[in-house]
Amino acid sequence: MASRSALAVSTFLCLAALAALSAHAADPEEIRDFAPPADGAPPNASYFTFPGLRNIDVKQGQFANVTNVNVVSFPALSGLGVANALLVYPPGSVNVPHTHPRGTETLFLLEGTLEVGLIDTTLPVPVLFTQTLYKNDIFVFPRGLVHFQINKSKYVVRAYASFSSTNPGLVSLPRTLFGVHIDPEVLTKSFEVSSDIIAKLSAVQP
Repeated sequence: MASRSALAVSTFLCLAALAALSAHAADPEEIRDFAPPADGAPPNASYFTFPGLRNIDVKQGQFANVTNVNVVSFPALSGLGVANALLVYPPGSVNVPHTHPRGTETLFLLEGTLEVGLIDTTLPVPVLFTQTLYKNDIFVFPRGLVHFQINKSKYVVRAYASFSSTNPGLVSLPRTLFGVHIDPEVLTKSFEVSSDIIAKLSAVQP
């Protein structure tokens, strides 16, 4: 009887583990080595090459320049469970607080110094982790956690991001909260500020 109970417990734990893994799977598994070109043509070396980062124009302003390299712009990534992005930060610019609901991000600093922040929500009270990154440093932002970056230097900063999903998604907190016309009363009560402040925050969202 004891052995049967032990077997039942072991079976339950195995099934629970499999269920957890399934629930956390970001992308379906590709059963081929790679997805062939959609037009049916045989693949060549150009199919596996993305030249779109060779000449990037840096737009000056308060926000980081983000060039996504995903399945939309680079079809060879289809089914491979990865995506990338080149981030260029003009002096004083910020990559606003946001999350990637379907993918973990690793950020590799190519040039300059960059301040990054990550909010851990494991505990009942959120914890903020901040770090100054230098050239060749790597920082990881776990899937679904709020994070941001800011360039406090006087120089252009460049970084390359890799994601654990073909489509990691992007939830910008400022745009999500203030750019979709949530009832102002909800926001004023939630943030305990006046309606004038909410109106100003909403007005600057694209």
